[in-house]
Amino acid sequence: MTKTVTVLNGPNLNLLGKRQPEIYGHDTLADVETLCRDTAAPFGLEVAFHQSNHEGEIVEQVHAARESSAGIIINPAAYTHTSVAILDALNTFEGPVIEVHISNVHKRESFRHHSYVSFRADAVIAGCGVEGYALAMRRMASLLAD
Repeated sequence: MTKTVTVLNGPNLNLLGKRQPEIYGHDTLADVETLCRDTAAPFGLEVAFHQSNHEGEIVEQVHAARESSAGIIINPAAYTHTSVAILDALNTFEGPVIEVHISNVHKRESFRHHSYVSFRADAVIAGCGVEGYALAMRRMASLLAD
């Protein structure tokens, strides 16, 4: 049976490649989706890829993943630092959760150093650019194989 990994992306990531490329690079969200699918395929994993600028929609996607996915990779973007609602939703998910950040949040403004999502995450990848998604997918494959 094929396992699905839900990849969730938070606010403003729809502008990836256009918004602050000096921080986030020139790859688009479509490029990230292709990277995730290409990385997942050799492990026999399917990818459900989503982006929303709305906190409630991300919560709904986590709820949906409870029924359809073996793991979640999430870049909550700005909601990282503010959303107890996303943390609470992730706490209802039984599989592994990996948190990804394109930039190194620890080299940025101090408010970005705190993550609610990290309380639930089994791993956190930050500062690796969009390659962090591929690293997360490989780690997810390892966790799901155990």
